[in-house]
Amino acid sequence: MIVINIGLDVKIDFTSKGRYDVVKLKTTGGSIMSMFQIVFSPTGGTQRVADEIVKEWNKSITKVDLTDASLKFENYTFTKDDVAIIAVPSYGGRVPSLASERISKIKGNQTKCIIVCVYGNRAYEDTLIELNDIVKESGFTVMAAISAIAQHSIINQYATGRPDAKDKEQLQQFSKEIFEKLNDLSCPQELHIPGNRPYKKAGGALLVPKANNKCVNCGHCAEVCPTNAISKDKIKTADSKKCISCMRCIVECPKSARQVNGVLVSVAALTIKKACSQRKNNELFI
Repeated sequence: MIVINIGLDVKIDFTSKGRYDVVKLKTTGGSIMSMFQIVFSPTGGTQRVADEIVKEWNKSITKVDLTDASLKFENYTFTKDDVAIIAVPSYGGRVPSLASERISKIKGNQTKCIIVCVYGNRAYEDTLIELNDIVKESGFTVMAAISAIAQHSIINQYATGRPDAKDKEQLQQFSKEIFEKLNDLSCPQELHIPGNRPYKKAGGALLVPKANNKCVNCGHCAEVCPTNAISKDKIKTADSKKCISCMRCIVECPKSARQVNGVLVSVAALTIKKACSQRKNNELFI
């Protein structure tokens, strides 16, 4: 095992397998650096990407679930000694409005962060630059940005099984580069993140899941819905004004009893087929 000092009172142990373990991660002020994941991941793809990024750091990570409607996000305050990974999916090339709203309530105080947008192999368009603007407005300092691929949350035939082994290898390499930058004493440089301002117009929720005859009225979908769009009194439907087509209820249903209009999904699949046909790679901006 080789131990290397890389500044900021940080030592990294490199094992024979290439893993690197944080022995002591401190800031120049001597306080221990705490690490957080702030993630909006209704169907799990974004969370898998976020977990892969920190997998090799071998350090305790505190998770803040942006899909949890019961949390009071205004009570979350971070310090300049903390590090946060803030990850969201791309919904039609934009940050989901609910995720934006909840991130904006969180208070960063020059907290270093890595922003991540995850998309289903079509395009992330303005998502990453919008996320950059949101977190900066909340007081975070963006150290790196990642665009990553996960299985499409609505049209599962696209990016099926991703992040796969190749993705994971790439994300772990990104992780090493980010880790080194987090411990660089020099002032962070402004990142060149793709996207447009003003952002593209956000689309609405066209696909609202409903329950079929398999539904047993267990109420689990209502409990996990990020927007409280499902009422236990009317469990088989969802409030179309609140629903954001995140597909959380479909993924979470223990009876596979919720679904969206198959015809509309087929039309959407054909519409984006050309854009999704070629495998896209993950990207790191650092």
